[in-house]
Amino acid sequence: MTLRAYQAAQRVAEQPRQTEYRLFVQVTRALIDAKDRTRTDPAVIDAVHWNRRLWSTLMIDCSDDDNTLPDSLRAQIISLAVWVGRHSTAVMRGEEDVVPLIEVNRNIMEGLAAREAAAQT
Repeated sequence: MTLRAYQAAQRVAEQPRQTEYRLFVQVTRALIDAKDRTRTDPAVIDAVHWNRRLWSTLMIDCSDDDNTLPDSLRAQIISLAVWVGRHSTAVMRGEEDVVPLIEVNRNIMEGLAAREAAAQT
């Protein structure tokens, strides 16, 4: 099976929350791999930028009037996304550490996993 065929099959088989969880795992793994490197290392820059793009996308999605999440949850996600953006800038300046970004992502992953488990029961 080619990579494209596998990716197409995966998109069909996955629910949106599963896709979000998988993406958080990938981004968080990149942050973990980068956490002990110098801030100018391309792996750090790429991981922090990828994480910021993920959170920017979530913020845009939560800002959409058609988003079906409860307003309070949407507001919390938007607030986290703003924080991630600011903290990411501080990481790139060497003022902050990557670890808090990892912790936030892990918390979100736990929430997604719990929500998926509840939906299956």
